[in-house]
Amino acid sequence: MKNLIIVTSLTLLSSCSAFNWSNQAHSLMNQELSPQTLLIRYEWFKEASAQLDKKLSDIKITEDDLKELLQAYSNTSRSSWPSDDRTEYNQIKAELNGLKASYNQLAAEYNANMKKFNYAFTNIGDLPDGTTQPLPREFKPYLN
Repeated sequence: MKNLIIVTSLTLLSSCSAFNWSNQAHSLMNQELSPQTLLIRYEWFKEASAQLDKKLSDIKITEDDLKELLQAYSNTSRSSWPSDDRTEYNQIKAELNGLKASYNQLAAEYNANMKKFNYAFTNIGDLPDGTTQPLPREFKPYLN
């Protein structure tokens, strides 16, 4: 009889534990896949994608400024440039490095989030109303 009570108690305890785990898993799934959470994540991807596009555009503009300055002194060593132009060159170069680092950081975050299993909704299904093209699956990180 004592063994039966122990077995029954263990079975009941095991069932309660399994029910609790199942309940937690269901709750987590509802939280992670709720329409509100999915919308917030989708909006983050849209905003990050737009920021990455802007950063690429800013990088291109800054690179063009740098090329223009270098062309103005194409046959002159930098040590012979006027000091204000050397300062400007250094400033543009620093800005360009900062833009690239900022792009790299956001692209790495975008790519990492796109690969998370709970963000898999971005890889399946129809596009939301008003959207004409899917989000990029990955941005090329690490500009030099």
